[in-house]
Amino acid sequence: MRRQQTARAVRFHEFGGVDVLQIDEVEMPTAGSGEVVVEVITTGINHIEAFIRAGTLGDDTPTTLPGRQGSDFAGIICEVGHGVTGFRRGDEVLGHVERGAQATHLAVPVENLVKKPAALTWEVAGGLFLAGYVALETLDQLHLGDGDTLVVSAAAGGVGSMEVQLAKAQGVRVIGTCGKRNFDYLRQIGITPVLYGPGIVDRIRAVAPDGVTAYIDNFGQDGQEIADELGVDPGRYRSSEHRRELELAALTVADDESRRHRTAQLERLAGLAGKRTMNVLISGLYPFDDVRYAFDDLERMHARGKIVLGTRPVTAYTMEKARDQRDESDDAVEAARREQDESSGD
Repeated sequence: MRRQQTARAVRFHEFGGVDVLQIDEVEMPTAGSGEVVVEVITTGINHIEAFIRAGTLGDDTPTTLPGRQGSDFAGIICEVGHGVTGFRRGDEVLGHVERGAQATHLAVPVENLVKKPAALTWEVAGGLFLAGYVALETLDQLHLGDGDTLVVSAAAGGVGSMEVQLAKAQGVRVIGTCGKRNFDYLRQIGITPVLYGPGIVDRIRAVAPDGVTAYIDNFGQDGQEIADELGVDPGRYRSSEHRRELELAALTVADDESRRHRTAQLERLAGLAGKRTMNVLISGLYPFDDVRYAFDDLERMHARGKIVLGTRPVTAYTMEKARDQRDESDDAVEAARREQDESSGD
């Protein structure tokens, strides 16, 4: 059978909004020594990629144009390079790369791969790495356990929803801040929801009268002030800036030790998700060609769980978008936040 000559990849030729994203024909990768070529089935999208593409993180992540995106993927091995052991053609895998996972085919070092558990769906496998890696790293640093009460802001988002479930599995009592539309979702996974916005400290104290011992801020607004008011030890507070540092580190070319660590964390995540210890909600599965729509939903900051691209869509029918899943409390909080931003700029 004649080998396919080209692959397709999400790229941007200038910095900007979602409109600069395009899908280009690129050279089909070949497997070098110690590598395999993976035909990608699903690939995740993440907020940090939008910041890089917008050009706002140039000092932290130098990007050569045309730029490529994506660190999460799952697929099927279609070519095996010299010296590869433990993997063969036809194996179903998930993995990680620093850039470029949003493509139909990838050449990947086998050290970056984990075999996909049979119980793990393609949608979850393809969006598991970056959000899950940040969640695991954050919780590993906090050393939480029985007797701890943790508050996680933006608890229904991609990273937050994994953090709350991983912490709960460690015996931690978890409170998640979110909009009202996400209350039922958090309750379903055993998390106590609290509405964000003005008065949040009093609402947290009402559901945690014995106090809060740790706080993870994924929201990026007033987390430090809230944690201070709740009396959280500074060593057990993690800011949105800390999250960004972890994400940027995961998107930096790794030495062998770092690569092995990332893969070990991914293997932990695959095991937990495969056993349903952690249930990853996929709020949007978009056809690969609709990458602009997918990022548009993500960047409106109301997606629940993860948004994933599929390279082999069965249908491209229109459905309710993650960005449309709003309620009045979300609008009220956004209005209050805009007013605060405007007053702080005076």
